[in-house]
Amino acid sequence: MAIIPALDLRPPSNDVDIPRVPANIEAEQALLGALLYDNAAFERLGDNLQGRHFFEPFHQRLFESIETHIRKGQLAEPILLAEQFARDPAFEELGGVRYLADLVDRAPPAANAADYARAVYDLALRRDLIRIGGEIANQATLGDAELSARDQIEQAEQQLYELAETGGVSQGFKTFSEALHGAVTMAAEAHSRDGGLAGLSTGLIDLDQKIGGLHPSDLIILAARPSMGKSSLAVNIGFDVARNYAWEPQPDGTKKTVRGGVVAFFSLEMSADQLAMRMLAEVSGVSGDRLRKGEIDASEFGRIRDAALEIQDAPFYIDDTGGITLAKLTARARRLKRMVGLDLLIIDYLQLITMGQGSRNDNRVQEVSAITQGLKALAKELQVPVIALSQLSRQVENREDKKPMLSDLRESGSIEQDADMVMFIYRESYYLSRAEPREGTEEHFKWQEQMDQVRGMAEVIIGKQRHGPIGTVKLSFNEDITKFGNLAHSGRYDSH
Repeated sequence: MAIIPALDLRPPSNDVDIPRVPANIEAEQALLGALLYDNAAFERLGDNLQGRHFFEPFHQRLFESIETHIRKGQLAEPILLAEQFARDPAFEELGGVRYLADLVDRAPPAANAADYARAVYDLALRRDLIRIGGEIANQATLGDAELSARDQIEQAEQQLYELAETGGVSQGFKTFSEALHGAVTMAAEAHSRDGGLAGLSTGLIDLDQKIGGLHPSDLIILAARPSMGKSSLAVNIGFDVARNYAWEPQPDGTKKTVRGGVVAFFSLEMSADQLAMRMLAEVSGVSGDRLRKGEIDASEFGRIRDAALEIQDAPFYIDDTGGITLAKLTARARRLKRMVGLDLLIIDYLQLITMGQGSRNDNRVQEVSAITQGLKALAKELQVPVIALSQLSRQVENREDKKPMLSDLRESGSIEQDADMVMFIYRESYYLSRAEPREGTEEHFKWQEQMDQVRGMAEVIIGKQRHGPIGTVKLSFNEDITKFGNLAHSGRYDSH
């Protein structure tokens, strides 16, 4: 019989007690046999199981081959697979096609395949936990001149997070077929969504049209001069994503977001109460200024109460820790993703993040570069879009044309380089209102005409976009409730 017995990896002698490696060869054989006997059993497995989770190296390759055949709509059975492994030494050593036939002969009912898959996956996680634990202990014992204890904790946390989320730690190379499968899945999800967006909807039709929504793993910089409304736009987008959140349960017990998403908002400047006040103003339609001053009547208070009841359950999480370090921000984002999920991360704003006391970098440009690189890495790790707000330098004010450009970004080189998308907010009415001529003059009449044309209008200038065109999107802007919206007319955006 060519079936491999379950491996007991302990030495024969009782003098040395080496712990047994968590592995169950029989469970792997049972699962592979069930899949070879009935390819339809593959549909009962969760998406988390991959070839690398098998302990026996040949089983890894066999599972990957079965998966590839089934995904292509081809039959995966012993005779066909034997041709593929004809030159595989391990296959010959195990008995060749006879081994595959034995797997099918001893296959359990296909209904049990999911149970065996869970056992194989769980044991793989245990092996990785043992390895990570050993690496942590080894590194802490030996020490590393370049890594502080805090850095080691951050590294360990990242490894554990990756293990918990993806069932593996930094897998390195990915085959082209895996990458292709991911791309096709993304395209299929975009096709099934209303409006055909590949990413998260911002709630702003014209902006979505231009950028295709917010894409997972993208770092998006939203920059503007003070009072242009960058915090307002970030809150508008984040809140629209949160209030439209819908999910469906998966076979492995996890939740899959089908619309909207869970939002984390790191507000380094405004308090959580101030942010909540902005949202109340937006939803109720009551002026934020009057809300703060208490200048509201009974009917407006009723609208505020109704708005609060409507939005109180939105998955919008606020962290208003001022001057938070990148390490803490990263750790808290990972924890939120692990505990409740995470689909969008917003940081208001970039220049207020610090590198912490352990940082020896006195150069602010280099520090900002390290922060943007860290945020991009976090976006890729968590597989969510990260929107980071940024200040623009004062040189904008010295130009006649005050529309921002990439070179206006503070510490611009690193931000521009690391970002997948850079968006600027420009409101002509802001500058025009500060240049009001004396009333009654011809200039004042012309000024009034110009103000009427631009009042309540805003432009989002896309200065960089890795996945699409640059250009300008025109939006409406209500200053009373600090809300950006869609324009009613056609011809909503102009390309540069």
